[in-house]
Amino acid sequence: MTRLKAALDPRSVAVIGASENPNKVGGRPVHYLDKFGFKGKIFPINPSRPEVQGHKCYKTLSDLPEAPDMVIVAVAGDNAIVAVEDCAAHGVKVAVVMASGFGEVDAVAGKAKERRMVEAAHKAGMRIVGPNSQGLANFGTGAIASFSTMFMDMDRAEGHVAMLSQSGALSTVPVGFLRQRGIGVRHTHATGNDADITVGELAVAVAEDPEVKLLLLYLESIPETKYLEELASVALARDLPIIALKSGRSEAGRQAAQSHTGALANEDRVVDAFFEQHGIWRAPDMRGLVEATELYLKGWKPKSRRLVAISNSGAVCVMTADAATNVGMPMAKLSAETDRKLKGILPSFATTTNPIDLTAALLSNSRLFGDILPVIAEDPAADAFLIGVPVAGPGYDVEAFARDAAAFGKQTGKPLVIAATQKSVADQFAAEGSSVFPTETEAVTALHQFLAHRELMARTKARHAQGSKARAPWVPAATTTMLNEADSLALLAERGVPVVAHRLCRSRAEAIAAFETIGGPVVVKGCSADIAHKSELGLVKLGVASREEAGEVWAQMEAIIRKHGSRFDGVIVAAMAGGRREIMIGAHRDPVFGPVVAVGDGGKYVEIFRDTALLLPPFSKDEAKAALQKLKIAPLFAGVRGEPPMDVEALCDAVMRIGDLMLDPTAKVVSLDLNPVLLDSAGKGCVVVDAVVFQR
Repeated sequence: MTRLKAALDPRSVAVIGASENPNKVGGRPVHYLDKFGFKGKIFPINPSRPEVQGHKCYKTLSDLPEAPDMVIVAVAGDNAIVAVEDCAAHGVKVAVVMASGFGEVDAVAGKAKERRMVEAAHKAGMRIVGPNSQGLANFGTGAIASFSTMFMDMDRAEGHVAMLSQSGALSTVPVGFLRQRGIGVRHTHATGNDADITVGELAVAVAEDPEVKLLLLYLESIPETKYLEELASVALARDLPIIALKSGRSEAGRQAAQSHTGALANEDRVVDAFFEQHGIWRAPDMRGLVEATELYLKGWKPKSRRLVAISNSGAVCVMTADAATNVGMPMAKLSAETDRKLKGILPSFATTTNPIDLTAALLSNSRLFGDILPVIAEDPAADAFLIGVPVAGPGYDVEAFARDAAAFGKQTGKPLVIAATQKSVADQFAAEGSSVFPTETEAVTALHQFLAHRELMARTKARHAQGSKARAPWVPAATTTMLNEADSLALLAERGVPVVAHRLCRSRAEAIAAFETIGGPVVVKGCSADIAHKSELGLVKLGVASREEAGEVWAQMEAIIRKHGSRFDGVIVAAMAGGRREIMIGAHRDPVFGPVVAVGDGGKYVEIFRDTALLLPPFSKDEAKAALQKLKIAPLFAGVRGEPPMDVEALCDAVMRIGDLMLDPTAKVVSLDLNPVLLDSAGKGCVVVDAVVFQR
């Protein structure tokens, strides 16, 4: 933990604005440092008091016997700026600025004040957390530089979870939820406005702590990706799972986030693609951020995620199967040998196929769990297990059920969750160390997250092991230039992307010659670097069937373009390409995430149905196929109603070539729009029919 050591494990802490009252912002950190066993030196600073909470108090930083590693700035407004400048002048390593009223409320003057603090700090080699920060808390070292109320009723509850957040409240609310489940945290940090040390940079340092086994993030904005990419790399090397809750999914949410943190909002689907590329699980909400926490801490190394469900309720079996289907978790198909053995143990009225319904047999034989679990564990299709006990009372040996389930979990090392609504039942399973959820839906959801996340991490590691093309730095261009369609198609053809057979004709005679070479019928389109959408101007003519008509349409196109006041680059005569589905491939350069490739349903309704998936290059063919399977039209690719499958391989090749193009800085492509790309049956390929490319 050498990076930002002074922020996470300082040897000494000073508090500017220290208070005797532990319920005030300046009093909380002093109280917490004592309460949670901080072993370093504590220097309260307050010119009006000789002592604060039993510690000698100093009037100014200059009066301290040494320069502290960390200073907590607990004074407001411009006084905080002066305090930061004073810290920089006295050799402080890290200043935690709790004051608000900066960039989060004023994007101009507030940000200017933040820059003033950061510039003063950097000149002296000091770093800043905040402003508008609730503070940092490392329960492993007792360095609690925070004013969070949450810690007032906490005992020392050090665990293996780290929570990092741009929001103060969202750095501690998850901690409260985890405490309710008996899970301790090691780190909980709130970075506020991220004027200097960002939540991503701090997370990299926290991820290097070997005691951290799960890292949680709450983000309202991602102004840059450098540290998140480094964090993902460190985490994958350590096999450390990261779960991120990124708010601002809706336009209203993005606007609220911007007013809260003063940082830019991100296009949500690109965030999804970025997290997936880096093995980070994106939680949909607060429960999704923390609900599966204890599963991650079990140390399980699952091979796959086929589920076996066992219950004494047929309804729970049905609802478990429904919940698994909803999240895409397959129900394991048990072998004939397993079925035979189960039939030898269970009464004839029990169900031996998965889900396994024990019915009332559990009431008369408390050893059923202990008898059947080892049999199921031997089945190679069984990857994970859910035991549902919705109702149990007098006559049920719940203690034996709980003991047998826990022993089974330890014996197999495979993921096991319990669904138990009754508190008395749930408590006995929990006492044996099992992970218990109130309902089968919650249990399946948490289990699915854990298993799917481990699969995502495995895929990401495999891709890194294979090596991938590096992303070259991109210098934003002040201006961009649209290529005409002929030049756009030529650029794509040079990169191996299949394009429709065509000729650019600058005279009527050339149009006639092109018709004779290509063979009719043909498509004739006007070509101008000033016109992106040709159909609206009548610059697309399908089914031109004769050389005379080709020449006549050429003349009409020239007249339209010149009348429109646009450059006349010629007229394209192209073959009437065939295909079974219109697809679109697009790409652009996101200001934060870099190149983004979109692929999906195409045609003239593309902007209405918006059935597209996003990929961040570099990506593999398998990742391109997985993206296509997320589309609503995905079932069509396999062929329906007797139709042959479509050429997904060719489409993936084209998508990958576009990804490579966007990674190549020499191509200078800023964005492109290929629509339609005609996709044909397997073995017949795909072809770009229309293209618009913008270059810097």
